[in-house]
Formats: sequence, structure tokens, C-alpha cells
Amino acid sequence: MGSMKAYILRRSAQLILVIFFVLFLNFVIINAAPGNPAQLMAGEYSTEEYIKAIEARWGLDKPIHVRFFIYMNNLLHGDLGYSYRYLEPVSKLIMERLGKTLLLTVPSIIIAFLIGIWLARIAARKPGGKIDVAFSILTLVFYSMPSFWLGLLLILIFGVKLGVLPIAGMTNIRAVYSSYWDKILDILKHMILPVTTLMLIQIPAYFRITRGAIIEQSTEDYVKTFDAVGFSKKYIFNKYIFRNAILPPVTILGLRLGYAFSGAALVEIVFGWPGMGRLLLDAAFARDYPLIMGIYLVIAISVAVAIFITDLLYAVLDPRIRY
Repeated sequence: MGSMKAYILRRSAQLILVIFFVLFLNFVIINAAPGNPAQLMAGEYSTEEYIKAIEARWGLDKPIHVRFFIYMNNLLHGDLGYSYRYLEPVSKLIMERLGKTLLLTVPSIIIAFLIGIWLARIAARKPGGKIDVAFSILTLVFYSMPSFWLGLLLILIFGVKLGVLPIAGMTNIRAVYSSYWDKILDILKHMILPVTTLMLIQIPAYFRITRGAIIEQSTEDYVKTFDAVGFSKKYIFNKYIFRNAILPPVTILGLRLGYAFSGAALVEIVFGWPGMGRLLLDAAFARDYPLIMGIYLVIAISVAVAIFITDLLYAVLDPRIRY
């Protein structure tokens, strides 16, 4: 227990250092990028004096190292800055979009993980069999599809041809809800197609990695030994093979949950979903430095924490791991 506490403290210190390094790197890269946000805000036919006035207004006329210290000082006081484009606090803009993004990304990641693992368990029991070949081809098809193209295909089938599901937005803007539950039901209906799109393009990764890990574990010497002494195949599979094979997909699950906060820009654009991915894309086009850095801060923290939790989960899933 003592070694685990020391490990958690050591990893926590590393986590803080990693987040600080990512913050520094993001600030330098974003602020050193070509292009002047003041020019974009001023417009194409603005005067030089007007552009300089905007630069002074937002502190863009200061040297980059001065801006970095100002940014860090504000950050330590919980201030992520003001968006150049929306003229609102960055923290407010992120909080407005974060929940909407997680509504899409978290269910799609978890469902894809469960289905991918389940398909791999079935397919890997008889490698090269009909079920294995069928699942491998099916997942390869989805793996090859760009997410926006798959989203458009689902819109065409279920939205346009069949007309059973909404194709854009988070709610029906013309709807009059008689109760709170009606609105929730409407949101759930709008979630089906984007969540399905995100889920289908993620299943192949879980399937292929888990299938490969199960097949690899099945050829290990300890499996042959257990088989020779009379353990049932089902017991060996559930107790040893699958438990060892689940570690690689758990790593992917942890990373994807970390990146869930960044959203899925292409899918959000295709379905008109007001999430973080779309916000980040708009901020990048507008060179909205404070907003871009704020979003990257959220992503950096979420990914670092996800990796931290995944490392701890490893110790639970695999008793051989000690710290």
C-alpha cells in the first residue's frame, strides 16, 4: 500500500509537470504561428493605426515572453482570458460546449469499447473461421470510412430516405415541449446518428487489438500447461487469456476518454452539433489565441488525467504489475 501511495504522489508530480510543459509549448507554437489576429479582427480594409489599436487592446503588441507570464498569472487566478471572436470569457464558452461534446463522445467511446471487445471475444475463439472472417471484413470496412462520409451516409439513409431520425442540431428549434422529459427525448433522438457514427469508426480499433491479443495469449506456454493438466477451456479463457488480453484495449479506452473533451470536429460539423470540436475549428480559423489555448488546456488536463487513471487501472487488472 505504501509503494502505491508513493507511486500516486510521483505520478501526480509528473502529471503537473507534463501539463505545464504542454501549456508552455502550446503558448509558444500558437503565438509564434504566422498571421496576425488583430488584422483579422480589423478587417481587410482597415488602417495601420486601427490594427495597432487592436493589438494594444488585446496585449498583442507585447513581447511573447511578457504575454506568457501574463497568461500564466491569469491562469493561476482561474482566468483563461477573453475570446477575440466571441468577446466572452473563454471559460464560459468552454463550459457551454463541454457538456454537449461529452454527450456525444463518452457514450460512443464506451459502447464502441464494449462491442469491439465482445466481437473480438467471439472471433478469436476460432481464428480464420467464418465468424472471424466476417467480423474482420466488416470492421475493416468501417475502419476505412472517413467519419464525415459515414455520417453523411447515415443522414441519407435514416434522415432523408427513411425520415425516422433528425439529421442536424441538438434539438428541434421549432418544437414546443410539454415537459422536461420531452426535451430530453428530443436530445436523445438527435444524438443517435452522431453517436452511431463515432461508435462505428472506433469499434475496429478495439476489435483488432483485442482479437490479436487473445490469439497471442492463446499460444502462450502457460495455456498449454493448464490445458494439459485438465482445466476447462472456458475457465482458462475467462481466467487467464482474456484477462491478460484486455490490457491493450483498456489503454486505448483511457486515452480516448481523455481526448473525449476535445470533441469530434468533423462529425460535429456534419450533424450541426454545437460542441468543442466545432468551437476549436472556428477558433483556429479566427486565430482566437485565448480560446485555442483554453481548449488545449482542457484537452491536456483530461488526457494527462486519463493516462494517470489508466496506469492505476493496470495494477488492478494485472496483479503482476507492482510499483
